[in-house]
This record gives sequence, C-alpha cells and structure tokens, in this order.
Amino acid sequence: MALGGAWERFVEGSRKYPAGSLWRSKPVRTFVALSMSDLLVPPSLRPGDTIAIVPTARSIMRDELHDGIELAKSWGLNVKLGTCVGRKHFQQAGTSKQRAADLQAAFDDPEVKAIWCARGGYGTVHLLKHMDLDAFKRNPKWLVGFSDVTVLHNALHKLGIASLHAQMPFNVGAKSDTARETLRKALFGEMLTLHSMRELGMEPTAANRPGECEGILVGGNLSLLYALRGTPYDIDPTGKILFIEDLDELLYHVDRMIMNLKLGGWFERIAGLVVGGMIEMKDKDPNDPFGLIAEQIVDKAIGAAHYPVCYGFPAGHIADNRALLMGQKAKLSVTAEGATLSFEGARTA
Repeated sequence: MALGGAWERFVEGSRKYPAGSLWRSKPVRTFVALSMSDLLVPPSLRPGDTIAIVPTARSIMRDELHDGIELAKSWGLNVKLGTCVGRKHFQQAGTSKQRAADLQAAFDDPEVKAIWCARGGYGTVHLLKHMDLDAFKRNPKWLVGFSDVTVLHNALHKLGIASLHAQMPFNVGAKSDTARETLRKALFGEMLTLHSMRELGMEPTAANRPGECEGILVGGNLSLLYALRGTPYDIDPTGKILFIEDLDELLYHVDRMIMNLKLGGWFERIAGLVVGGMIEMKDKDPNDPFGLIAEQIVDKAIGAAHYPVCYGFPAGHIADNRALLMGQKAKLSVTAEGATLSFEGARTA
C-alpha cells in the first residue's frame, strides 16, 4: 500500500528504536473487554436473498452502480435499487427526507436482507432525525458502507446491532480482489480474519505496538467520529478496539480531531487501536508545514498507552479496503511481523 514518502519516512524513523521503546517501560498488557450482552449480528445472506442499494449521501446514477450490481448478482443475490438512485438535489441524491424515506423503506422491507449504501460523500447525518431506527432492531439486517456511512455505524452501535464497514458498490470494480472477497465472506457468514503481515507484502512499521486484546470493534471515519462527539450518536469506546481512517484532510485538522478524542479520554480507555488508510493528507501551505504526518499525530496523542496499536491496516479509502465487522467482538494481535484482526461470533438476530 503506497502512502507516499512521508509514510516511508515515518516507518524508517521508527526503526531507529526498538518497537515501543520510546513510550513503554513495561510489557503490553492483554486487555479483555466484556462483550455487549445484547449485541445482535444480522442473519447471514444466502443465494437468492435480496440486497438493496440505497444512496444516503451524494447523488449517483444507475450506470455508476454497474460493477456493484454485477458483483452482487455473481454472488447469487437479487438487487433492488432505492428510489433515490438517479435522483439529484444539488450534490445529494435527493432531499434529506427523500433519502431517509428511501433508507427507511429498505429497513422495513421484509424481502430486503441487506442494505448496501451506494456511495459516500456527505449528508447521511441529515437522515437521522427522519429515521425510525428502533424498527431496525426488531428486524436487523446487514448495513454496508464506510466513510460518510460511519454515521449509521455509530447509530446502529448505539442500538447494539453489528454492521459492515466495507466497500460500497460505487467504484467497487477498481478495488482489490481481497476487498471484494472479505465483503462476500462477511455477508455470507464465513469466518473472517484479516491480516496486515510482512509475508503478504505489507511491511509493518516499527511504530506498531505489539500485544493482544479483545473487544468490540468500533469507529470508522475520523471526521465523522469527531462530528458526532457530544451527540446522541457519539460512541463510548471504553474497553473496545477503535478503528480510524480518513482521506484528504489538512494535517492541522487531523490534529484537531485527534486532540478531541485524546482530551475526551478515548485513548486512555480503549483496548486497542487500528489505524487504516490516512491518505492524501496535506499542509495548507507546503512552505509552512504542520510538521507531522497523520500517523505521527496519532502516535504522539496516544503517548505511553499500553495496548496494541497497528498502523497502515488495509481498510479505508484505499484499493485494498477490507471488510470490518463493526459492533462485533474481535481479537487484535500485533507482532513484529504485522497485525491480525479476527472476529468471533455473536448472538444472531
């Protein structure tokens, strides 16, 4: 995964010291978090089931969904398009009420077994005030997406329902085979274990902090996690494994968001940290740089924390965007060879 020269310098710089020597005076502890007693994992899909493609944010035309539709059909699924596909209200796929009604219809439709958010962009947050999310708990189904869909991952996590942080149908054809295959495995209930290992050609950084932990996986797009702080959709990361990723932010904006999480006590309470793609970050003025890249900002913020940390994990706004089971119990193992994130079963709805 090519993250540019700044990332390479971060990796090389961290190799000057034994892994973790700058912040640890004792071994990493193994933190075992309690699972949520009422955690619901939606039923797995089977060939012949129907998946709905619904745009919750930016507008999208049907032809832009071609690769996603064909992929779902290749898995034996029927595809139902939301009414907002092809609709455009300025940048978005309809008004907030129209998009909310489209998503609610997919939630409530007994024939729809999973909902695949069409693309990201911005605007999903405006749907929340129009949604009856409690109805979703009575008939949970997989909701799939990432980026702006972090809003819905947070909302469903508050209800105790697992969801899928994974590639959306828009541009899915340009993603890696592994990204598509992990999505299929997650939807169809197959064992899901994700690796970021040297033996797979993914060079781990010495800034990774080794150790093992277990906990519910939470998080998503950093900008959205930050935007939801202090709202009813803010999550409590205590004893959980936190995943963060982001795209195209000014570096001082990244620092602002990470400091919000730090001052809110997040990095003191989590069981482990997984940092995915942090790409296309930049300075407002290249001649007056902020001085740290995104990964260094995170590393500085977590300070002397004694839990496993993995940088450069294959998930986020990258070609190898692997599926993550949000709201489900996971085990994170970080060694000198890389990281493994594996998921355990939970109560199926």
